[in-house]
Amino acid sequence: MNRLRRILVFSVFACLILAMYACQTPAGRTAGQVVDDATITTKVKAKLLHDSILSGFAISVNTFEGEVTLNGAVNSVKIKDRASLLSRSVIGVREVHNLLKIKE
Repeated sequence: MNRLRRILVFSVFACLILAMYACQTPAGRTAGQVVDDATITTKVKAKLLHDSILSGFAISVNTFEGEVTLNGAVNSVKIKDRASLLSRSVIGVREVHNLLKIKE
């Protein structure tokens, strides 16, 4: 009976360990981390879309581990800087990589 109990306890722990690894992405991130980044992306996009100056520009937003990357094209440096400022104001954003190009 004692041996059966050890096997059962070992099996339960093995299943728990496998379940924890199954909940990670190939990059080693948990589902919660992926959801957090998706939430940040959504909030940044909403801020950019609802801003009267930035709403007409196609700016793509990607987030990985709290670092936001902005891509697209805008008309001036002032607008590019505004996109960075608004992105940094979102809770959870650790850093902003502003790769926006200036249209000529």
